[in-house]
Amino acid sequence: MNYLIADSGSTKTSWLLADSEGRRTEFETLGINPVRDSEESMEETLQTLPLSSEIEKVFFYGAGCIPPYSDSLEQMLRRRFPQAETRVESDLLGAAHALCGDSEGIACILGTGSNSGLYDGHTIVQNVSPLGYILGDEGSGAVLGKNLVGDLLKGQMSPHLLQAFYDETGLTRAQIINKVYREPQPNRFLASLVPFLGRHREEAEIHQFLVDQLRRFFHRNVALYQRPDLAVHFVGGVAHSYSEELLEAARLEGFRVGTILQRPIAAMADYLMGKQ
Repeated sequence: MNYLIADSGSTKTSWLLADSEGRRTEFETLGINPVRDSEESMEETLQTLPLSSEIEKVFFYGAGCIPPYSDSLEQMLRRRFPQAETRVESDLLGAAHALCGDSEGIACILGTGSNSGLYDGHTIVQNVSPLGYILGDEGSGAVLGKNLVGDLLKGQMSPHLLQAFYDETGLTRAQIINKVYREPQPNRFLASLVPFLGRHREEAEIHQFLVDQLRRFFHRNVALYQRPDLAVHFVGGVAHSYSEELLEAARLEGFRVGTILQRPIAAMADYLMGKQ
């Protein structure tokens, strides 16, 4: 049986084509988010997919894939692969399948945005709304970037760090303000600043900043599930890149971290194909 599996964020979609013989091929397209994207742009991206009459199942896990927004995407996939059984689910459920399989746990996403959910081994039974990078998304790349820039420009960090930021990014204060308040998709711009933290993570101020920001993720999201007995699992670039600080934050907040995956799509495929 041949599967086409997608793990889609707002920036890119990772695809995996797998068959029962164990062969797997991965490729990428632009991100698909039915809450944000027009039907025309989603159709345009789907037209770039390789067609194969041998694909029997299509599973699409993505950001913004919640009813009723996901309905149009599911219809497009059915038109593109009329011979296949098609399902569209949230990226959070995909993360839970990859991280927890059939076991109970707390599944989290820490990438450009953040999210979390209490998983009972079958479905997400409780979700603290992430609320986006303006009202929430604690621990995400966008919020790390937002709070980093705010602290730097307001003099909450050492002057040498501000100068290093200017030198390494080539940005001016005016350019930062313009990109945040006047240009499209400021969340992506803010998340693009996160590598600065990685380059300076050995500095005490940056280390403490990261731990404090990640503690806020646990405090304002994970703690609300009231399940300190469960392991907390993560997917996403921020979780993977800052796993040491994440583990420290979890310990300080009284939680136990389980699996951390940078990219969940291979584990998603293992889960889905193991169900057949």
